[in-house]
Amino acid sequence: MQIDFATLTAYQRYKLMASLIVPRPIALVTTQNADGVVNAAPFSMFNMLGEDPPILMISINKLQDHHLKDTSANILANGEFVVHIADEPMAEQMHRCGETLPSTHSELDHVGLTTAPCMAVRPPRIKESPVAFECRLSETLETTSRHIFIGEVLWLHAREDLIDIERHRVKLQNYFPVARFGASYYIRTRDRFAMEPEKPGVESNPIDQLE
Repeated sequence: MQIDFATLTAYQRYKLMASLIVPRPIALVTTQNADGVVNAAPFSMFNMLGEDPPILMISINKLQDHHLKDTSANILANGEFVVHIADEPMAEQMHRCGETLPSTHSELDHVGLTTAPCMAVRPPRIKESPVAFECRLSETLETTSRHIFIGEVLWLHAREDLIDIERHRVKLQNYFPVARFGASYYIRTRDRFAMEPEKPGVESNPIDQLE
């Protein structure tokens, strides 16, 4: 099967790409407006771009008549945002943060998530999230339909049992994020496998032991 993308509408291209380029990590992003209202919204067009400098990307669609989602408007106004990774216990709340609310109302209050202050940016982080990256806007790309925000990571917050800080290794047996699959589906990340077998005589690393 061959499909000429030039013959498709933007929505048809979106449906195909978003269901084929999977699974995608989900960024649950908090921002804050001038009145202090904290917005939270999930975005699956998101990923890490590099480590030196440490940068990540979120891509946010424009609304009809080029109106902006609250996340985009807040980032453009103050250049600060916090990216969270959602795990299984908070997956439903993450999903519900995508519901449409007035800009005067916080999604966090709506879904029952709580906040804690950040170290270097004004928007707060979400306490229930296993991972939070404080970001400062580094670059903005704009297309006909989207804003693409590249953020530099300033601080990392992680759940206490998640990182061996001496070796900077993630304890993957304690980390179960969810990801976006095609259409309205999500997936868990419990079905894991290694491509390389353990080497004889090498002591097993408990950090890498998955249950």
